Amino acid sequence: SLPAGVSSRRYRRRSNSSASYRVSSCRAACEMVEGAFPSWAAALDRLPESALQQVSQLYGSRPMGPADQPDYVNAVVRLHTRLSPLALLDQLQKIEREQGRVRKDERWGPRTLDLDLLLYGEQVIQHERLIVPHYGMKEREFVLLPLAEIAPALVLPCGTPLTELVARCPRNGLEILACATGE
Repeated sequence: SLPAGVSSRRYRRRSNSSASYRVSSCRAACEMVEGAFPSWAAALDRLPESALQQVSQLYGSRPMGPADQPDYVNAVVRLHTRLSPLALLDQLQKIEREQGRVRKDERWGPRTLDLDLLLYGEQVIQHERLIVPHYGMKEREFVLLPLAEIAPALVLPCGTPLTELVARCPRNGLEILACATGE
C-alpha cells in the first residue's frame, strides 16, 4: 500500500466549499455541507483498495488564471491506496465528473471541482496523462500549506524538505476557512 496525495480546489460560492489531499499528496476543492463531512472527502474514502487517512483544514485562495472568477477553497488529503497511479487518476476524474465537473479547453478557468494527484509515495512519474510530483506544487501556497499541515516532515522525491518550500513561499492572501469536518 502506497501513500498518495490529492489536492482539491473549488470555486467558492455562497455555500461553503472544500478541498482535499492524499498521503502521497493530493489537492482538491469541493462543496461542503455545513456540519457534515464534505462529499468529496466521503467519495475519496470510498475509493477501492484505498483508505482516507487525513484531511487538512480548508484554505481560501485567490484564483489562478483569469481574475474574474470566485476565490478557491483548497485542502489536501492523505490517502493510502493499492491502486496504480493511473487507476487512481481515473478514480479522481470520476469523482470530479460525479461532482459536476465538465472539462473545458480553458486552462485555470472556473470549475466545480479539481482533484490533483500531488505525490504517489516516493515515485517520480512522467506519463502523458500524469506528472508526479505535480508540476506546480513547489510554488503554490494553496498546496504547500495544507500539505505541511498534515505531513510536516515530508521530503519530496527530489530530496527537498517541504519545510524549505513552505519557508520561502509567499502566502498571497491564503487564509484558513474551516476544518474539513465542518467544526
